[in-house]
Amino acid sequence: MTRLTHLDDAGAARMVDVSGKPATLREATAEGRIAMLPATLEAIRDGAIAKGDVLAVARIAGIMAAKRTSDLIPLCHPLPLSGVDLTLELGEAGVRVTATVRTTHGTGVEMEALSAVSVALLTIYDMAKAIDRGMTIEGVRLLAKSGGRSGDWRAA
Repeated sequence: MTRLTHLDDAGAARMVDVSGKPATLREATAEGRIAMLPATLEAIRDGAIAKGDVLAVARIAGIMAAKRTSDLIPLCHPLPLSGVDLTLELGEAGVRVTATVRTTHGTGVEMEALSAVSVALLTIYDMAKAIDRGMTIEGVRLLAKSGGRSGDWRAA
């Protein structure tokens, strides 16, 4: 069984010491979706949401979340991010958000990519909830990661 790195030998939570790890290029991509009524999707597409441009605000929120992940997830390291790309795609039944985050550091950026997606989706919900409280956030997951000691990984 794989040892949980955020627990010490006594089982107490700890922040992993990455000072001995080499700074290498690391990248992670995550995705998620928000399902909604057709009328809600149409209002977002047409820019008819009273709070403003939903996709623009969600994009900024996702980028900000990636940058602030260590403030949200207690044992995450604050990382100097090299880049955050956030894509928001309108589909037939909702919006798909994809985030790719990069750094050159001693630890990965999976949590930053997942945070970016999650907060972008929550922002869409917040901005459109006045017309559709039944929206559903779903499928938030890591798609791929590269770099570091564990190497590359891709979702099946």
